[in-house]
Amino acid sequence: MSTTVAPPLGALPGQADAPERRRPVAFFLLSPSVAVLLLWMAVPLALTLWFSFQRYNLLDPTVGGFAGLDNYEFLVTDPDFWAALANTLVLVGSVLAITVVGGTLLAVLFDREFPGRNIARLLAVAPFFVMPTVAALVWKNLMMHPSYGVLGSVARGLGLEPVDWFADYPMASVIVIVAWQWLPFALLILLTAIQSLDSEQKEAARMDGAGPVAQFFFITLPHLGRAISVVVMIETIFLLTVFAEIFVTTSGGPGNATTNLAFLIYARALLQFDVGGGSAGGVVAIVLANVVAFFLVRTIARRLEV
Repeated sequence: MSTTVAPPLGALPGQADAPERRRPVAFFLLSPSVAVLLLWMAVPLALTLWFSFQRYNLLDPTVGGFAGLDNYEFLVTDPDFWAALANTLVLVGSVLAITVVGGTLLAVLFDREFPGRNIARLLAVAPFFVMPTVAALVWKNLMMHPSYGVLGSVARGLGLEPVDWFADYPMASVIVIVAWQWLPFALLILLTAIQSLDSEQKEAARMDGAGPVAQFFFITLPHLGRAISVVVMIETIFLLTVFAEIFVTTSGGPGNATTNLAFLIYARALLQFDVGGGSAGGVVAIVLANVVAFFLVRTIARRLEV
């Protein structure tokens, strides 16, 4: 005895199996884009893996062949690698702390009414649209230069000795530049989240006698938990690859004081012409970025389920 499933009430004849007919068409239309994206990712990754196991130095083309794990062994035994890894963690952690804390405070401020709020919002968001190279040049030559920079002029006006920021405090200078660029991003995300907070909750808390500080810690901050997680995840992925700011301002120096993983890979591959060693560093950086992204995505997914 065969049974047939009746189409939904109000459905036209042949409309019930329309999704099944559309699937091959959708697959046909999407497959070229998916194939291009796969090639775009797979080919560079495969070549990076291949070169990481090869002896390949552009200065000596006679040296070649399979190197096994020699490139990775040389990388992890090189003190510069651990210094670059430590600098990467310091840079990412410091910028995250500045942008999350500063973005939260600015979001609370810009959520309130005050004269010129729209202009202030525009000025606060503007640095995010400045290219990293331009931002680094502006801070290096216009702000932090000891002779004709703004900070040097202020110091001389106060009777103090101007500070050569990139020589005396190189990592702090890079952190300031990168944080200046990413603070508007955190502000945009957190301001959007704070504007979705129900005003009735704040009004009820105010009627119960809660002051601004109590409202911030017990109402506003818990409401921003998911938005802060998103900011941390996105910024971490991009901050692991900071390069232009370091290249323009300090070139990884003095010494290796500001060399992060991205600049170390660049130095190995394009300054020392060691393609094999640079590729090994690239593989390590890819693994590190994926591990960090995996744990961040899982953490945010748990927060979204709450």
